[in-house]
Order: sequence, then C-alpha cells, then structure tokens
Amino acid sequence: MRIDRELGPEELRAFAAELDALRQRTLDDLGEADARYIRRIRGVTRLCCWAGRLLLLLGWFPPTWLLGSALLGLGKILENMELGHNVMHGQYDWMNDPEFSGQRYEWDIVGPADFWRHTHNHVHHTYTNVLGRDDDVGYGLVRLFPEQRWKPFYRWQPLWVTLQALLFQFSVAVQHLRLDQYFKGRMSREELRPRLRQFNAKVLRQLVKDYLFFPLVALALGANAWAVVAGNALANLIRNLWTFTVIFCGHFTEQAVVFPPEVLEGETRGQWYLRQLRGSSNLAGGPLLHILTGNLSHQIEHHLFPDLPARRYAALAVEVKEIARRYGQVYNSGRLSVQFATVLKRIWIYRSPPAAVPV
Repeated sequence: MRIDRELGPEELRAFAAELDALRQRTLDDLGEADARYIRRIRGVTRLCCWAGRLLLLLGWFPPTWLLGSALLGLGKILENMELGHNVMHGQYDWMNDPEFSGQRYEWDIVGPADFWRHTHNHVHHTYTNVLGRDDDVGYGLVRLFPEQRWKPFYRWQPLWVTLQALLFQFSVAVQHLRLDQYFKGRMSREELRPRLRQFNAKVLRQLVKDYLFFPLVALALGANAWAVVAGNALANLIRNLWTFTVIFCGHFTEQAVVFPPEVLEGETRGQWYLRQLRGSSNLAGGPLLHILTGNLSHQIEHHLFPDLPARRYAALAVEVKEIARRYGQVYNSGRLSVQFATVLKRIWIYRSPPAAVPV
C-alpha cells in the first residue's frame, strides 16, 4: 500500500514549477542526436520486418520459420511501441519531417492512427486513471480496482483478459468505436457509421497485407504460402502479447491509484502532475527493455512529459524520482515480472463482488 504526502497549495506550485523547468531544459537540448536516434529506430524496424518476411519465404524449416516469425514480431513491436506511439505523440514534430509528423503518421496495426490520437493522446492522457473518464481503466471489460462498481460479467474477467491479450490490437482499435454508448442508445447509427467505415478499412488493409498479399508473393516465388500466413499470425501474436503486458503494467499495478471524477474540478497544473505520478507505474530494467517497451517502462515520465522524445526518459527518471522523494511521493517502479504479477492478482481478486474480496 502506498502512502503519499498530501501537498498544500504552495508545495503544489513548487512541485509543478520543478517539473516544468525539467521539461523546458530537455526541450532546449533537443537536436541532431534525437533525430538520428529515431531514424535509426525506423531503419532497424524496417530491417527486422523485411528480414523476417524473407526468412518466412523459406517455408516450414523450423529454424528459419521461427526466426522469421520472431524478427517480424520484433519489427512490429518496435514499429508500434518505440516508433509509432512516440511519433504520434508529436515527440519529433520539431524535426519538421513529414515521416515523423505526429498528425500524419499511420502505424502497422489494425487500429487507425486517428482513433489512437483521440482515445489515447487526448482522452487517456488528459483523464489518466479518472473513473468514468479514462476508458483505459479496465477497457470496459475488467474490474481492476475496488472503486469500480462490480458487474456480474466481471466474474469471467480472467477469460475476457486472456482473449484481449491474444487479440490486443483489435481491442485497442475497437475502443474508439464506443460500442457501449451505441448499444445504450447514447450514440446514433449516423455517429457510429463513419467510425465503423474507418475501422473496417484499416482492418481490411492490415489483414490483406499480412494474410493475402505476402502469401500471394510467396506463391508467385514458388514458396509455401501457408508458412507465410502462419508466420504472420505468430508475429502478430507476439506483438499482441507483449504490448498487452507492457500496457497493463502502465496503470494497473498494485501501487497504481485511481481517482473520482471530482478531482478534475479546478485541477491545477501541480495536481495534474501529481495525478499522473500516482496513477502510473514504471518497469525497472536496462536499455533493451526500454526500447522494446517503447520506453513505456518509464510510464511515469511519459505521462509527465508525453511530448518529449522517449529516449530522454531514462535520464529524466533520475531527476523525477528525486523530486518525488523530496515531496513525499511514492515513485512506483519494479521489475516487469513483479509488476505484471500484481496486475494478474488484481484481475483475479476483483472478479468477485466486494463482499467476497479478501481484505
């Protein structure tokens, strides 16, 4: 259980001023090294994807098929996490390069980038962990905190979560459709239709690419099309399971906090920073883990400074942790295995109605 010191108005202003100054110092220091880094990530991503696809053309030979699937999965992870997610936050808009424009980037996943820019960049980052406002809290399917009202279908949430993990890219894409609002009569068919068209077009594009175009290329080259289909499916599964794990560790660990909607009334800059800190969870590890998570291993820093290049978060974390210590705030960080275990514990415990949940 975490115990954070409550801050008075003056302390909140000083807390915000320190974080604002830290952000500005980093902005002032951005330059060619950051541009080289993201271009290098783009190059490695493309190399992994194409190397993986070429190896899959060699058919079912286990070493090459498994390596090809793994490389393609790695390429998809890098593209979604370290490249796409961060670029779409506008972290590299200062480069004035259309390929790294936050508003133009389209990523390699079934969810349209425009959907993500709204549900994630705007809704989730604005209302982080606020019940009833942040749709990421349980994604409408899972009860993860005692403050969430229990519903009968939560009894089966270990099953829902398993399906969500296996099909995570679809779970993320469907979120923006707000089908719950449609079925409750709060959204008209006319409002839903354009979203559904955009969703269907992107899903079709992704499925055709992975399960029709590249298998047909294999056939044309005399290779085994089914080996390509299966390799693409495994690559997508690898990406889905990894992104699910990383994202669920971001705000649902044992020490993560949720908030009532009332906190938004007159919320100051300092209170917003405090909410991001208390609602987020970091993953301790080395440079490889940070890259593979898209630096969401530094979820706290990402939520404090979403528009700063993610490669800067490791250095920022040292200063943020010290600021948190001086202001009596818990800095929630732990190994991936430990943090994810606490998420699984929440999923299991809060499937039951409140009276049945052990204290």
